[in-house]
Parts: sequence; C-alpha cells; structure tokens
Amino acid sequence: MRTVIIVLILAIVVLIGGIASGFINVSQIRGAKAPQVSATNNGVTAKGGQAPAFDVETGSVKLGTKDATVKVPAVEVQRPAANQAAAAINNAQ
Repeated sequence: MRTVIIVLILAIVVLIGGIASGFINVSQIRGAKAPQVSATNNGVTAKGGQAPAFDVETGSVKLGTKDATVKVPAVEVQRPAANQAAAAINNAQ
C-alpha cells in the first residue's frame, strides 16, 4: 500500500513539473454541462449533460549519439621500495 502511494505521489509531481515547465500543455476545448435531474415516485432520472473535453499537447524528446573525444586522466600506482616500507614501520613504533 505504501508503495502505491509513493508511486502516485511521484506521478503527480512529474505531471506538475511537466505542466510548469511547458512540456505538457492542457487546454479545455469543451466545457462541462450538468445533467437535468428529476425525482419522481418511480425514481430518479437524469437527462442530458456533457463531460468536458481537453486538448493535450506534449513536447518531444529526441535521443541520439555522437562521437566525442574525451580526455581521461591516467592513474599510476607505485609501491614503495622495501627500505621505505621498513623505515615507515620503524617511525610508527
């Protein structure tokens, strides 16, 4: 249950971020209309009504590759000489 809540929260945050950054554009193109509801002895009836309509435009992400030359630093490890190791041990004592 906790995982579902976390996923829903992340989805809402992503949606808000997309709208705020302009990556997602939502426009209402048709308004909502409430149905006419009447109650009689036979029950409740509803007529008409209309759900709202939205136009959603999303941005696009293009992925690709390109060749590049990257300088990588060289790492060189040198072991101390035998006499240096002995001197370091003697100094520690």
